Amino acid sequence: MVSAFDTEGPETSEASGFVVDSEIGLILTNRHVACAGPFVGEAIFHDHEEVDVYPVYRDPVHDFGVLKFDPAKIKYQKVTAIPLAPQLAKVGLEIRVVGNDAGEKLSILAGSISRLDRNAPDYGEMTFNDFNTFYLQAASSTSGGSSGSPVLDIHGNAVALQAGGHTKAATDFFFPLDRVVRALEYIKTGKDVPRGTIQAQMYFRPFDEARRLGLRPETEELVRKQSPGEIGMLVCETVVPLGPASGMLEEGDVLISVNGTIVTKFVPLASVLDDSVGKEVQFEIERGGEPMKFSILVQDLHSITPDRYVEVGGAKVNNLSYQLARQFCVPCSGVYVCEPAGIFRFEGPDHGWIVDSIDNHPTPNLDALIEAVKKIPDRQRVPVTYYSIADVHLKNVAVVSMDRHWSGFRMAVRNDKTGLWDFTNLGTPIPPEPQDPATATFAELDESLGPARSLFRSIVKVSCYMPTRLDGYPKSRKQGAGLVVDAENGIILVSRNIVPTTMGDVSITFAESIIIWGRVIFLHPTHNLCFLSYDPKLLGNTPVMSAPLSDIELAQGHRVHFVALNHNYRPVIVETTVADITAVTIPQCATPRFRAVNFDSIQIDTPLASQCSSGFLTDAEGRVQGLWLSFLGEKNANGHDNEYFLGVPSRKLLTSSLLDPIRAAATGAAPIPELRGLAVELTPIQIAQARHMGLSDAWVRRVELANPVRRQVFMVRNVETDSPTARILRELDIILAVDHGSRAITKVHELDVAFGGWAASETVRVLVLREKREVLLTVPTSALTTGGDGGTSRVVLWAGAMLQAPHRSVLLQSRTLPSGVYVSGRAKGSPAYMYGLAPTQWVTHVNGIATPTLDALVETVKSVEDGSYVRVKVVTFDGVPLVLSTKMNSHYWPTVVMSRDPSSECGWSRTSVIGDQGENSMEVE
Repeated sequence: MVSAFDTEGPETSEASGFVVDSEIGLILTNRHVACAGPFVGEAIFHDHEEVDVYPVYRDPVHDFGVLKFDPAKIKYQKVTAIPLAPQLAKVGLEIRVVGNDAGEKLSILAGSISRLDRNAPDYGEMTFNDFNTFYLQAASSTSGGSSGSPVLDIHGNAVALQAGGHTKAATDFFFPLDRVVRALEYIKTGKDVPRGTIQAQMYFRPFDEARRLGLRPETEELVRKQSPGEIGMLVCETVVPLGPASGMLEEGDVLISVNGTIVTKFVPLASVLDDSVGKEVQFEIERGGEPMKFSILVQDLHSITPDRYVEVGGAKVNNLSYQLARQFCVPCSGVYVCEPAGIFRFEGPDHGWIVDSIDNHPTPNLDALIEAVKKIPDRQRVPVTYYSIADVHLKNVAVVSMDRHWSGFRMAVRNDKTGLWDFTNLGTPIPPEPQDPATATFAELDESLGPARSLFRSIVKVSCYMPTRLDGYPKSRKQGAGLVVDAENGIILVSRNIVPTTMGDVSITFAESIIIWGRVIFLHPTHNLCFLSYDPKLLGNTPVMSAPLSDIELAQGHRVHFVALNHNYRPVIVETTVADITAVTIPQCATPRFRAVNFDSIQIDTPLASQCSSGFLTDAEGRVQGLWLSFLGEKNANGHDNEYFLGVPSRKLLTSSLLDPIRAAATGAAPIPELRGLAVELTPIQIAQARHMGLSDAWVRRVELANPVRRQVFMVRNVETDSPTARILRELDIILAVDHGSRAITKVHELDVAFGGWAASETVRVLVLREKREVLLTVPTSALTTGGDGGTSRVVLWAGAMLQAPHRSVLLQSRTLPSGVYVSGRAKGSPAYMYGLAPTQWVTHVNGIATPTLDALVETVKSVEDGSYVRVKVVTFDGVPLVLSTKMNSHYWPTVVMSRDPSSECGWSRTSVIGDQGENSMEVE
């Protein structure tokens, strides 16, 4: 399934199916295989011929679906239909389940049918569950991949359809074929399959339970006499509120007859309902021993089964389905968030949200939501009320920013004739409205907190939303505190863990009252710093001030004030001590993403430090001496991202040489110049280790003189692949001095000053210790940024993969550069996901044509025919070459180029290459 819809998310899987009509080409499989939502698939026959298939029918309730293929495209194998014989199913029948168990071709698993009257299995909440049917039961030990397999008798007749199994036992569940036979009769003649419902779930209960619910003895006697083998009755389990049966049937009612005929099985009940759509049906029940009769209008089941969804603000929504309404016993109405992302990514569980209103417009259905969204300008902040389908008592509200610049606004409607979902754009967005200036005051803190309390006039809350996860960043939303470094020109400093890329929306909250938009000016390539700009005129007379910076360098043992915002974004001030200042190395992640390198970190003696992700260290007068930032690290054993809260000295970092060009860029006076330096990652080593690597006694004494407090030297840990620096410097080189200096380099910021800067020279003389020999090298510096904001400036979306030039973290972790096309993400349900085009791979060739750059790849794929396979040669991050065959699908996965464009409203422009239909965003791994 290529897109989230109803109870299921986008997914790639393999299963089984079997031909039930060889002339027109029909394959029977499970509904959960044919998918309720957009489907793309292929059927591979026994002789490995492959044909495209698409769904022509998915049952609204039961777990079966029908796929269609073109029999003329099967050239080498005679296609034979398997006959359906539901009447042959009986207890004790020896059967064979023939399918692709566990993905293995043609597994044949033996068993015997043990039950014909098992209630439908329950697979849990928020997912598809069959109901109002019996299931057959056997012990055949099938597993994933067997779904859709025929359950055959000894003569090759299909008596049931494999549907599921027990995870802790050998028990398997088979769907009976009675209703399948009926549905196929309609499908073969090109007619719609009538399906009726009264929005009530029945459950089979044995007679002993039915008696306790009020089944009268004379009724039981009548039923047993009419059906000597019968052991139970159908009992009403759930009545959906406001449905046809609501107000008449109740939970616990024992069903006696329908239209005057005693009914104890699901098939007779379904036959009456399916043949009576739009008509009234007479139900006779017993409730607590009292007979009752009701005339209930049968509803069209397809009318409450969603067949369309809307993409809006990065999310996907559809009308609430009968499937979910029955599970949670709520009315079958409302807008269900099937893909909770973008503006509808609410706090709490990942699934189950129903949108109640948007911008005070009720949204009882999809059409109402569409009309409400059409009236909202882009970037407008509006309230959205919502609730969880699992807790309808609690209504929530969130203020969201309408997104019409990153994400499309379109409807997808299922087309069973073509198998595609047809897209319709729902109108052009209303442009953003200009924001009026506003004035607010800051909360007054107690005077006992000292001068540091005034710094909260320089602290803001920064929120970042990323429509797609660029540069390997793992989240789509992040927020934290920022520091106003220039209130006059509107410049804010924030961690790159809060704002990691330029592709996204940044909002800034001042005084807990005013929210304005910001934009990224500069992403520092090595330090954990991002500079934002905002329009100070929008703050009116709000007393925002530039944070005063201290000229005193922090040292171990200094007393400082820790000024921060806690997890509730409440101000925290505490006096504490600098416990240590040392160079640290943030661990690498297997999937490279930005990682700060070559910096000193500050540790302070207060437990609050581990509870506050953003803040500052000040002196007694409230002058900033250090930044307290969150750093993104590696993934832990549980797959979660580690974050480190560390301090960074500000005196050597926030210098005029760094800030002046940023001020010029913020005011439009000059663009950001090129930042040059050595493209290396350094790690400190102690003297004892350095001695064994060849450090002489003379250099040991120089180190002791240069740094009496921390005696260390720096070793090259990684060199950026394919950079000018990498031609000369090597890993494990120990840097002793620079530019013929005799003073030993013992502090990381000395390397920063010596090698880096906006106007650094193209070469620098470096004395290194290499293989126990001192070597004087002329090392070329590298362009750490090429001007501009310092972030990734171009992305290609192709086959559901996000391709970009390898960013710096990739180059630091990789020893080779196979190509300039790097896979940084992929979308679930896409061709990239299905065929193995995975993050951290390089694309080197497409159909044998080299793709050294993004431009070369775009030119190559332009000539690829839609629906065809392409050979994609990739190299894994470990250097292993692979060739993948990937099938193109431009209907759902167009080829689009996103380019950095400061003149556009969102800072990026979009160029369609192949098959674009207006979807502007993509959720990637």
